[in-house]
Amino acid sequence: MNRSELAGLEHENMVEAMAQFGANVDGALIRRDDGLAVVSTRLSFLLFNQIIVEGAAATPAALAARVGLMRDRGSPFVVNLRVGADDRFVVLLRELGLEPLSERPWMPGMAVHPVPTEPSSEMPRNHIIRQVADRSGLEDHIRTASAGFEMPEELLRAAMVMELIGRAGTTVYVGYTDGQPVTTGAGIRSGRTIGVYNISTLRSARGRGYGAAMTRRVAADGAAAGCDVAILQSSEMGYPLYERLGYRTVVEYMGYVERPSP
Repeated sequence: MNRSELAGLEHENMVEAMAQFGANVDGALIRRDDGLAVVSTRLSFLLFNQIIVEGAAATPAALAARVGLMRDRGSPFVVNLRVGADDRFVVLLRELGLEPLSERPWMPGMAVHPVPTEPSSEMPRNHIIRQVADRSGLEDHIRTASAGFEMPEELLRAAMVMELIGRAGTTVYVGYTDGQPVTTGAGIRSGRTIGVYNISTLRSARGRGYGAAMTRRVAADGAAAGCDVAILQSSEMGYPLYERLGYRTVVEYMGYVERPSP
Protein backbone atom coordinates (compact mmCIF):
# COMPACT_ATOMS: atom_id res chain seq x y z
CA MET A 1 0.00 0.00 0.00
CA ASN A 2 1.47 3.35 -1.02
CA ARG A 3 1.74 6.54 1.01
CA SER A 4 -1.19 8.23 -0.76
CA GLU A 5 -3.52 5.34 0.05
CA LEU A 6 -2.40 5.31 3.68
CA ALA A 7 -2.88 9.09 3.88
CA GLY A 8 -6.46 8.67 2.67
CA LEU A 9 -7.19 6.04 5.31
CA GLU A 10 -5.58 8.15 8.04
CA HIS A 11 -7.67 11.16 7.07
CA GLU A 12 -10.90 9.19 6.85
CA ASN A 13 -10.40 7.71 10.31
CA MET A 14 -9.36 11.02 11.86
CA VAL A 15 -12.49 12.76 10.60
CA GLU A 16 -14.68 9.93 11.86
CA ALA A 17 -13.02 9.96 15.29
CA MET A 18 -13.29 13.73 15.73
CA ALA A 19 -16.95 13.60 14.71
CA GLN A 20 -17.65 10.75 17.13
CA PHE A 21 -15.94 12.37 20.10
CA GLY A 22 -17.35 15.80 19.33
CA ALA A 23 -20.91 14.54 18.96
CA ASN A 24 -20.89 13.48 22.62
CA VAL A 25 -20.62 17.08 23.83
CA ASP A 26 -23.86 18.82 24.78
CA GLY A 27 -24.71 21.53 22.28
CA ALA A 28 -22.15 20.36 19.72
CA LEU A 29 -22.60 20.92 16.00
CA ILE A 30 -21.38 18.11 13.76
CA ARG A 31 -21.86 18.71 10.04
CA ARG A 32 -20.47 16.67 7.15
CA ASP A 33 -21.55 17.83 3.70
CA ASP A 34 -20.25 19.57 0.58
CA GLY A 35 -16.93 17.79 1.03
CA LEU A 36 -16.31 19.43 4.42
CA ALA A 37 -16.54 18.30 8.03
CA VAL A 38 -17.36 20.69 10.86
CA VAL A 39 -16.83 19.75 14.50
CA SER A 40 -17.87 22.54 16.83
CA THR A 41 -18.19 21.87 20.56
CA ARG A 42 -17.33 25.29 22.02
CA LEU A 43 -14.90 23.50 24.37
CA SER A 44 -11.55 25.26 24.79
CA PHE A 45 -9.67 22.68 22.72
CA LEU A 46 -8.92 23.34 19.05
CA LEU A 47 -9.30 19.75 17.85
CA PHE A 48 -12.87 19.80 19.12
CA ASN A 49 -13.53 22.96 17.11
CA GLN A 50 -12.30 22.46 13.58
CA ILE A 51 -13.12 22.48 9.89
CA ILE A 52 -11.64 19.67 7.81
CA VAL A 53 -11.64 19.20 4.05
CA GLU A 54 -13.18 15.76 3.79
CA GLY A 55 -13.53 15.26 0.04
CA ALA A 56 -12.92 16.54 -3.46
CA ALA A 57 -16.38 18.15 -3.58
CA ALA A 58 -15.23 20.96 -1.24
CA THR A 59 -15.33 24.40 -2.85
CA PRO A 60 -13.99 27.79 -1.77
CA ALA A 61 -17.54 29.09 -1.35
CA ALA A 62 -18.50 26.17 0.90
CA LEU A 63 -15.35 26.58 3.00
CA ALA A 64 -15.94 30.31 3.39
CA ALA A 65 -19.48 29.56 4.55
CA ARG A 66 -18.21 27.10 7.17
CA VAL A 67 -15.72 29.66 8.46
CA GLY A 68 -18.64 32.07 8.85
CA LEU A 69 -20.59 29.38 10.69
CA MET A 70 -17.76 28.81 13.14
CA ARG A 71 -17.39 32.53 13.73
CA ASP A 72 -21.10 32.77 14.47
CA ARG A 73 -20.74 30.05 17.10
CA GLY A 74 -18.23 32.26 18.88
CA SER A 75 -15.42 30.00 20.03
CA PRO A 76 -11.83 29.67 18.74
CA PHE A 77 -11.48 27.17 15.92
CA VAL A 78 -8.92 25.78 13.50
CA VAL A 79 -9.16 24.94 9.81
CA ASN A 80 -7.01 21.84 9.30
CA LEU A 81 -5.57 21.54 5.79
CA ARG A 82 -3.53 18.62 4.52
CA VAL A 83 -0.22 19.80 3.11
CA GLY A 84 -0.38 19.25 -0.63
CA ALA A 85 -3.89 17.83 -0.90
CA ASP A 86 -5.64 20.96 0.37
CA ASP A 87 -3.22 23.67 -0.73
CA ARG A 88 -5.83 25.16 -3.07
CA PHE A 89 -7.54 26.72 -0.05
CA VAL A 90 -4.53 28.46 1.52
CA VAL A 91 -5.01 31.79 -0.28
CA LEU A 92 -8.73 31.79 0.55
CA LEU A 93 -8.07 31.35 4.26
CA ARG A 94 -5.65 34.25 4.27
CA GLU A 95 -8.25 36.39 2.48
CA LEU A 96 -10.75 35.40 5.20
CA GLY A 97 -8.38 36.68 7.89
CA LEU A 98 -6.96 33.35 9.07
CA GLU A 99 -3.27 32.73 9.53
CA PRO A 100 -1.09 29.67 10.14
CA LEU A 101 -1.15 28.32 13.67
CA SER A 102 2.56 27.52 13.34
CA GLU A 103 5.38 27.93 10.83
CA ARG A 104 5.52 24.21 10.17
CA PRO A 105 2.77 21.57 10.05
CA TRP A 106 1.44 21.19 13.57
CA MET A 107 0.15 17.62 13.40
CA PRO A 108 1.61 14.63 11.55
CA GLY A 109 -0.73 11.82 10.56
CA MET A 110 1.11 8.50 10.87
CA ALA A 111 0.32 4.98 9.69
CA VAL A 112 1.66 1.45 9.76
CA HIS A 113 0.75 -1.37 7.37
CA PRO A 114 0.38 -4.20 8.02
CA VAL A 115 -0.50 -3.84 11.69
CA PRO A 116 2.37 -5.37 13.71
CA THR A 117 1.76 -7.99 16.36
CA GLU A 118 3.85 -8.09 19.51
CA PRO A 119 4.39 -10.98 21.96
CA SER A 120 2.79 -10.70 25.38
CA SER A 121 6.29 -10.63 26.94
CA GLU A 122 6.53 -7.01 25.74
CA MET A 123 4.11 -5.97 28.51
CA PRO A 124 5.90 -4.02 31.28
CA ARG A 125 6.20 -5.81 34.63
CA ASN A 126 3.18 -5.62 36.96
CA HIS A 127 1.24 -3.79 34.24
CA ILE A 128 -2.12 -4.81 32.81
CA ILE A 129 -4.31 -3.15 30.19
CA ARG A 130 -8.07 -3.40 30.62
CA GLN A 131 -10.85 -2.54 28.24
CA VAL A 132 -13.24 -0.10 29.90
CA ALA A 133 -16.57 -1.76 30.58
CA ASP A 134 -18.23 0.36 33.27
CA ARG A 135 -18.47 3.81 34.83
CA SER A 136 -15.56 3.17 37.20
CA GLY A 137 -13.23 2.28 34.35
CA LEU A 138 -14.33 5.33 32.37
CA GLU A 139 -13.60 7.54 35.37
CA ASP A 140 -10.11 6.05 35.56
CA HIS A 141 -9.65 6.82 31.87
CA ILE A 142 -10.85 10.42 32.17
CA ARG A 143 -8.80 11.25 35.25
CA THR A 144 -5.64 9.58 33.98
CA ALA A 145 -5.85 10.98 30.45
CA SER A 146 -6.54 14.49 31.74
CA ALA A 147 -3.53 14.35 34.04
CA GLY A 148 -1.30 12.84 31.36
CA PHE A 149 -2.32 15.42 28.76
CA GLU A 150 -2.20 18.15 31.43
CA MET A 151 -5.59 19.43 30.34
CA PRO A 152 -8.71 20.32 32.35
CA GLU A 153 -10.68 17.24 33.30
CA GLU A 154 -13.99 18.72 32.17
CA LEU A 155 -12.82 18.77 28.54
CA LEU A 156 -12.39 15.01 28.38
CA ARG A 157 -15.40 14.41 30.59
CA ALA A 158 -17.58 16.19 28.02
CA ALA A 159 -16.40 13.98 25.15
CA MET A 160 -15.70 10.65 26.87
CA VAL A 161 -19.20 9.55 27.84
CA MET A 162 -20.70 6.19 28.78
CA GLU A 163 -22.37 5.94 25.38
CA LEU A 164 -18.94 5.19 23.91
CA ILE A 165 -18.68 1.99 25.93
CA GLY A 166 -20.00 -0.87 23.85
CA ARG A 167 -20.40 1.25 20.71
CA ALA A 168 -19.51 -0.81 17.64
CA GLY A 169 -16.03 0.05 16.41
CA THR A 170 -15.06 2.03 19.52
CA THR A 171 -12.96 0.73 22.42
CA VAL A 172 -11.63 2.58 25.47
CA TYR A 173 -8.71 1.37 27.61
CA VAL A 174 -6.89 1.98 30.87
CA GLY A 175 -3.47 0.59 31.80
CA TYR A 176 -2.81 -0.24 35.46
CA THR A 177 0.47 -0.82 37.27
CA ASP A 178 0.16 -2.48 40.67
CA GLY A 179 -3.55 -1.71 40.47
CA GLN A 180 -3.11 2.03 39.86
CA PRO A 181 -4.19 3.67 36.56
CA VAL A 182 -1.18 5.13 34.76
CA THR A 183 -1.97 5.18 31.05
CA THR A 184 -4.92 5.38 28.63
CA GLY A 185 -5.85 4.66 25.04
CA ALA A 186 -8.82 4.43 22.71
CA GLY A 187 -9.46 2.77 19.37
CA ILE A 188 -11.81 3.86 16.57
CA ARG A 189 -12.32 1.49 13.63
CA SER A 190 -13.32 2.64 10.15
CA GLY A 191 -13.30 -0.04 7.47
CA ARG A 192 -9.86 -1.64 7.36
CA THR A 193 -8.33 1.03 9.64
CA ILE A 194 -7.86 1.13 13.41
CA GLY A 195 -7.29 4.64 14.73
CA VAL A 196 -5.18 4.94 17.90
CA TYR A 197 -6.29 7.80 20.15
CA ASN A 198 -5.98 9.15 23.71
CA ILE A 199 -2.53 7.66 24.29
CA SER A 200 -1.58 9.36 27.55
CA THR A 201 0.70 8.44 30.46
CA LEU A 202 1.03 10.10 33.84
CA ARG A 203 4.18 12.22 34.03
CA SER A 204 5.41 10.19 37.01
CA ALA A 205 5.08 6.93 35.04
CA ARG A 206 6.72 7.90 31.75
CA GLY A 207 9.74 6.14 30.29
CA ARG A 208 8.65 2.67 31.40
CA GLY A 209 7.05 1.39 28.19
CA TYR A 210 3.42 1.97 29.16
CA GLY A 211 2.58 4.18 26.17
CA ALA A 212 4.17 1.70 23.77
CA ALA A 213 2.26 -1.17 25.36
CA MET A 214 -1.01 0.71 25.04
CA THR A 215 -0.37 1.66 21.42
CA ARG A 216 0.39 -1.97 20.57
CA ARG A 217 -2.72 -3.18 22.38
CA VAL A 218 -5.09 -0.78 20.59
CA ALA A 219 -3.61 -1.69 17.20
CA ALA A 220 -3.58 -5.43 17.95
CA ASP A 221 -7.24 -5.41 18.98
CA GLY A 222 -8.02 -3.60 15.74
CA ALA A 223 -6.14 -6.25 13.79
CA ALA A 224 -8.11 -8.96 15.60
CA ALA A 225 -11.28 -7.20 14.42
CA GLY A 226 -10.11 -7.31 10.80
CA CYS A 227 -8.05 -4.11 10.38
CA ASP A 228 -4.71 -4.21 8.55
CA VAL A 229 -3.82 -0.49 8.84
CA ALA A 230 -3.23 1.43 12.08
CA ILE A 231 -3.13 5.23 12.15
CA LEU A 232 -2.65 8.02 14.67
CA GLN A 233 -1.92 11.73 14.94
CA SER A 234 1.23 12.37 16.91
CA SER A 235 2.33 15.01 19.36
CA GLU A 236 5.94 16.14 19.24
CA MET A 237 6.67 14.18 22.41
CA GLY A 238 5.12 10.97 21.13
CA TYR A 239 6.68 11.03 17.66
CA PRO A 240 9.91 9.10 18.46
CA LEU A 241 7.89 6.40 20.23
CA TYR A 242 5.58 5.86 17.28
CA GLU A 243 8.50 5.74 14.87
CA ARG A 244 10.06 2.99 16.99
CA LEU A 245 6.78 1.08 16.71
CA GLY A 246 6.91 1.27 12.92
CA TYR A 247 4.59 4.21 12.25
CA ARG A 248 5.59 6.61 9.48
CA THR A 249 4.27 10.06 8.57
CA VAL A 250 1.89 9.82 5.61
CA VAL A 251 0.23 13.25 5.81
CA GLU A 252 0.88 16.55 7.56
CA TYR A 253 -1.70 19.08 8.71
CA MET A 254 -1.35 22.85 8.72
CA GLY A 255 -3.72 24.64 11.08
CA TYR A 256 -5.21 28.05 10.30
CA VAL A 257 -6.74 30.19 13.03
CA GLU A 258 -8.14 33.67 13.52
CA ARG A 259 -5.64 36.49 13.18
CA PRO A 260 -5.06 38.06 16.62
CA SER A 261 -6.74 41.41 17.17
CA PRO A 262 -4.35 44.41 17.26
